[in-house]
Amino acid sequence: MICLGAIAFLTGCGVDVKLGGGTTSKTYPATVGQQLVDLKKAKDDGAINQQEYDTQKAKILSEKQ
Repeated sequence: MICLGAIAFLTGCGVDVKLGGGTTSKTYPATVGQQLVDLKKAKDDGAINQQEYDTQKAKILSEKQ
């Protein structure tokens, strides 16, 4: 389902850091604000519909209470 792929994409931000000549990738959890921005972009791009947007937005907001 497109929704699951979009949610998987929206769960974090990757960052590459060079340490001692090598590169290490570390994923940091996205802030609530970033999750909402990414969710809106997914809706605007047509990756998810309004119902999926509303459901995921409510879930994001309820997890931070």
